[in-house]
Amino acid sequence: MIRRAVENLRHGRVQRSLAAATALSALPLGFEIYLEHFKGSFGDRWMWTPIALSPPLAAAGVAGVVSERAARTWLPALGALYALDGVVGVVTHVRGVLRKPGGMREPLYNLVMGPPLLAPGSLALVGGMGVLAALARREGD
Repeated sequence: MIRRAVENLRHGRVQRSLAAATALSALPLGFEIYLEHFKGSFGDRWMWTPIALSPPLAAAGVAGVVSERAARTWLPALGALYALDGVVGVVTHVRGVLRKPGGMREPLYNLVMGPPLLAPGSLALVGGMGVLAALARREGD
């Protein structure tokens, strides 16, 4: 089984694996984001977007495991949207830190107490896995 997985990886046949990894990552990430944004009282409308996009991305990931067509259409489309939302999140988190009293003149306090700067990058990574699934060959082909 391990040998077969390594062989698939060497030959670029990882579509199902990337789709499954995307599906298994999206919901827990969306839940964690919900908890963190709940702490921030959902002060910005953008805080709802990763929560709204996580279930459809997970569903597209599951569909991508089952269907090559879904892995080449829905999964990369929703993955790209999720990744773009992560880029927007980085920008809004930087703005959030800069808006704290003292901005970057108080980096120790504001980086710890403000929004986490690199956390939205995880959306970009999970979304990127969905996009890569469309480019990869399917296992078993």
